[in-house]
Amino acid sequence: MNFIWAISASIVVSLISFVGVITLLLKENVLEKILLLLISFSAGALIGGAFLHLIPEAVEKSGQSGVYLFVIVGFILFFILEKYLHWRHCHKGKCDIHTFTYLNLVGDGVHNFIDGLIIGSSFVVSVNFGIATSFAIIMHEIPQEIGDFGVLVYGGLNKNKALFYNFLSAITAVIGTVIGYALANTSDDFLKLLMPVAAGGFIYIASCDLIPELHKQSDIKKATLSMVVFILGVAFMYFAALIHH
Repeated sequence: MNFIWAISASIVVSLISFVGVITLLLKENVLEKILLLLISFSAGALIGGAFLHLIPEAVEKSGQSGVYLFVIVGFILFFILEKYLHWRHCHKGKCDIHTFTYLNLVGDGVHNFIDGLIIGSSFVVSVNFGIATSFAIIMHEIPQEIGDFGVLVYGGLNKNKALFYNFLSAITAVIGTVIGYALANTSDDFLKLLMPVAAGGFIYIASCDLIPELHKQSDIKKATLSMVVFILGVAFMYFAALIHH
């Protein structure tokens, strides 16, 4: 019975990826105006998620400073991955779809997989604990999925493809839930390893791909607004982490 609850919760979390559908109701020129704000929020959410959620939880679970080495490993892995994608998909410096679009899908897929592991493990403890954990995850997934949708569209995907691929990266939560539920009574070493690696990836995407895009905004008022929204993204993840704990 607990397993059914766990799977149901992970499906609900996956469906949050379709929150980006609300942007389909907006006119093209309106969407373009808010895209940078979505990028700003997503950058803040990624930084906040890495430093306020994934890394502290990894340290808490492992109780050792070696976690930070794996954060660096994650950062390097995403750097190598982006270089490969750039060589593979870009010609003469021109990309129809920016490489950070693929990176965001990979990073979000890993993040959702980790969420699934956490959901599966929590429902092994009890249904009530599992529901509370799932609610906390949904709280930080909503703004992140809206931001992720903005990243995909900004990176070159049309809105329908952005929704579809965002959903594909989201259903890794269901896979994570099955594995998390199965491993909850044996070992959580895999989770300890994956969390800091994903955090390193989040830091790379935010600092090397998204924030540089924000620097391209020359209008002082719009640039200031972008910075405020970035800080709001960090703040939201801070409060989501408080709820989670």
